[in-house]
Amino acid sequence: MVTNRNIDDVMRLVGREAKRWKDPSVTRISKERRDPYRVLIGCLLSLRTKDDVTTKAAERLFALADTPEEMIRLPVGKIEKAIYPAGFYRKKARLVKEISRTLLRKGGGSVPDTLEGLLELKGVGRKTANLVLTRGHDRPGICVDIHVHRITNRWGYVKTASPDATEFALRERLPKKHWKRINDLLVAFGQNLCRPISPFCSVCPIRDHCAQSGVLRSR
Repeated sequence: MVTNRNIDDVMRLVGREAKRWKDPSVTRISKERRDPYRVLIGCLLSLRTKDDVTTKAAERLFALADTPEEMIRLPVGKIEKAIYPAGFYRKKARLVKEISRTLLRKGGGSVPDTLEGLLELKGVGRKTANLVLTRGHDRPGICVDIHVHRITNRWGYVKTASPDATEFALRERLPKKHWKRINDLLVAFGQNLCRPISPFCSVCPIRDHCAQSGVLRSR
């Protein structure tokens, strides 16, 4: 079981393993340029969309506009065309334009740098808000997606029923030095090794620490 006695070792081992894999799409966007607006839009495009599709959609869109001022001048149809085939691309195109208008109206185009401020934006939930904080503003936050939720429960580190509950549990338990990077590491870890069904436990670097909670079959 992963505990606070071994969490530093576990994160180190996962980090070493993750170097072999591609960064998640939003991490790649933020590494190109740490810009809260680009991270925010990248997060919105990534919802229910595969990483490679998100990356290419973001590249096409940002080639046309990568500031709120530029984005509101684009017709919705042009945004749709740029981000297709991202999931729910029509809805996302309208949302991207609406959020851009809101940012200009309320903050002169600046993206809020607090969790509360981000959550006031239409379509922004806790996962997106925390990722904008960590990858866009370089501020503390714990972004919990389905990978972080599944894996930390599988480890036995937390015992929660939803991603939001996992975030609050991790805020209470996880040392703050790991907050910013846990999403980057566990998304890559979950996509490549600690899969939802039949994870690769036989070659996992932390198999001796993991409680394997809920694992019915592994490789």
